Formats: sequence, C-alpha cells, structure tokens
Amino acid sequence: MSVLTSPRSPRHWDPNWPGHRLFVEEPLRLDCGVDFGPFTIAYQTYGKLNALRSNAILLCHALTGDQYAADPHPITGKPGWWSSLVGPGEVLDTDRYFLICANVLGGCMGTAGPGDIDPASGEPFALDFPVITIRDMVRAQKRLVDHLGISSLFCVTGGSMGGMQALEWAASYPESVFAAVPIAAAARHSAQNIAFNEVGRQAIMADPDWCGGRYLLAGRQPARGLAVARMAAHITYLSEAALHRKFGRNLQDRHAVTYGFDADFQVESYLRHQGNIFVDRFDANSYLYITRAMDYFDLAAEHGGSLARAFTGTQTRFCLISFTSDWLFPTAESRAIVRALNAAAANVSFVEIETDGGHDAFLLHEPEFFKTLGGFLSGCAEHRGLTRDQQ
Repeated sequence: MSVLTSPRSPRHWDPNWPGHRLFVEEPLRLDCGVDFGPFTIAYQTYGKLNALRSNAILLCHALTGDQYAADPHPITGKPGWWSSLVGPGEVLDTDRYFLICANVLGGCMGTAGPGDIDPASGEPFALDFPVITIRDMVRAQKRLVDHLGISSLFCVTGGSMGGMQALEWAASYPESVFAAVPIAAAARHSAQNIAFNEVGRQAIMADPDWCGGRYLLAGRQPARGLAVARMAAHITYLSEAALHRKFGRNLQDRHAVTYGFDADFQVESYLRHQGNIFVDRFDANSYLYITRAMDYFDLAAEHGGSLARAFTGTQTRFCLISFTSDWLFPTAESRAIVRALNAAAANVSFVEIETDGGHDAFLLHEPEFFKTLGGFLSGCAEHRGLTRDQQ
C-alpha cells in the first residue's frame, strides 16, 4: 500500500504501526450493490484463544473509536478507549477471554477506507469509496472472525455505534453469537441523530481545504471543518448536568468577559481543544462515511419492518445497558429493543445505569456498569460451560 503524507492527517496507511492487518482477497458484496475488494482489516487482540476457540469476545468500537481498545493510541499516546475494562482480572479479563477489536470498514486506522489507494486510479479513493452500512462493517468483521478460526463468538459488545454492530451481529449471524451486549445503542438512528450528523458533514464539506474530498491528493486537510464537526458531536455525548458540574459559566484564564469572540468560557475552550486534537487522529472523509452508515442503520427495515423478526428463533443471550442521562441514545431506545426481543422469545436482560455521564458513560469509570457487564459475562461463561481451564 502506498505511503501518503498530508498535514495533520492520520497515517493509517503506515505498515509499521502496531497491530495486525488481514488482507482479504475475496470481494465483499456491500449493501450499495458494489463488490468491494480486495481490502484490508486492521485489528488488535488481547488475551489468548483457548483450545476450543470458545472464549472470544468481539469488541466493536464507536464512531470515533478504533481498534486500540486497550493499547496506547499510536498517534495521541493516550490509553485505549476501554483500557479501564480490559486486562488481567478486569471486567474484560484477558486471563479468561480472547478479545478482538477491529477498525471498521470505512475507517482510518488501517482498515480499508476513503483514504486508501484506489487501484483503478492510483490515487486515494476519496468519495469514490463505496458508501457502507453497519451491516457491511459486520460482514467485514465476519471475514476476520472466520480467518481466526472462530465459529462462534462467546460475546459481541460495544457502545453507541458499537452497540449497533452488536445488534447486527446477533441478527445476521445468530448461530455465531452466544451472547450480545449492546450498550447505549438503538435499533435505528433517530431523526435527531441524523440531523446532528448532517451538521457535522456540512461543516467538513464547507471547509475550503476539503477540496471536494480530494484533500489528500492536494496535500491539504479540512482541519477546521472536521474540528467543528467534532465539537458539535461532542456536545451530544455529554449531559447538561455533567457540563454544568465540570464548567458551569466559569471563565477561562480571565477575571471578566472580553466582549469579543475569544474563548471566554471554560466550556468553549474545552470544545475547541476537543476539536483540535481530533483532527490529528481522524480522517475527514471517514467521518462522512461512518456517520452515514449510522444514519442508514434501521434493523427493523432490514427485516420487513419488524424488529422482533430480526431475532426470530435466536438462541443468543442478550443484555442491554442504557444510561439515565444519555439523550443521544435514550433509555427508550433500549427498551424498544427489549420489547422486540421479548416478542421473539429471546433470553434478554436489561439494566439502566443511574449516572450524569451522558452518552459517553460507557467510556467512563461507572462501577455499576462494570458490575453489570462483568456479572453478565460470568453468568454466560457458566452457562456455556467455560471452565477456568478452558478460559
């Protein structure tokens, strides 16, 4: 794969980055009708696969996540997004389970995406990359799981878009999923969420450095537009209570307002910082493609308009988790999935966690969340007959 350089652009094409990459030769039929391939999947693993290959857990990342769930990020150096959950003796115990986390199709950390080289042109795909869906992401992950010789995953879990993937796995490959834990997720993207995503996409495309999507070829980067997109989205990940607790109306490094448009308030400075650091690790076109995949997600529509039909006859054991202050994927969305699973006579449990952490609570240190996830996994391990030796 060619090495490209661009200011403030993630070097997802660098073969020297840590981790694994699978080259998939057979094309993948996408929902848009395109046969896409060959393509690459970048992934990380934690723990050891047991002799029966029965202890594998697939971790599905959210919109701005990647495969570095528990490793220091190669660009930012920050801990992995679930480093508080993954490790020996932790909730996702690497002494018991074999964890897999793959960068999604359309991503920018090694899996095929719009920044990769189009063999037909010898240039980055940009907007010639095919539009992908959550189901396409899962199909690509299935290729990886098959490559690893795993016929049945012990569990599939993730938060937000990761929860959407967990639901899609359970619906598309029920025989391959023993347990599923969708966290802070929904069976379809709401009109409000589509609207927020559109604001972000328009911010990117309005940046003159976007260059109609061809910014990598031009050696440019729509950093301003991508930063604004991140700022707008980040607000939706928090709760009003958390924002007030952290920032209130406190001023940033000053004793009085300046009567100008500098970052007078701490919350303004915080959002600008979040936007600025985001552009160093994420690709603008990947943001367009992945948000579109979330918008298109509608599990009921994939099954004739009936969400219950998506899970007919399933033997998968489900645990749905929501958070009281999450207004992006509110508890009502999880309850709707629970009702559909009950209608399908599925084995399902549901927990709503009390917190002011907002949507991002699944990434924070929430003891009740940790206890719920750990307890469910332990119960499933016992039910499946995973002994300590097998684990």
